Amino acid sequence: MYYIIDRFEEEYVVCENSETLKMENIEKSKVPSEARKGDVLVLIDGEYLLDIYKTEERKRIIHQKTQDLWK
Repeated sequence: MYYIIDRFEEEYVVCENSETLKMENIEKSKVPSEARKGDVLVLIDGEYLLDIYKTEERKRIIHQKTQDLWK
């Protein structure tokens, strides 16, 4: 299951669940400290980990879409 970080609010990280498309609050203490807005998290064995490859893929797709808008 993947989560996309939308924002940080007090002691929570607000993420979009990639399967349900619903927003979920995850305790900051459960998320890697280097996580940033837009990063992709994966839940493995109850632990949230950064998925660097999915994050980079998302950024590339978003960049391409914005470039296509301006053509």
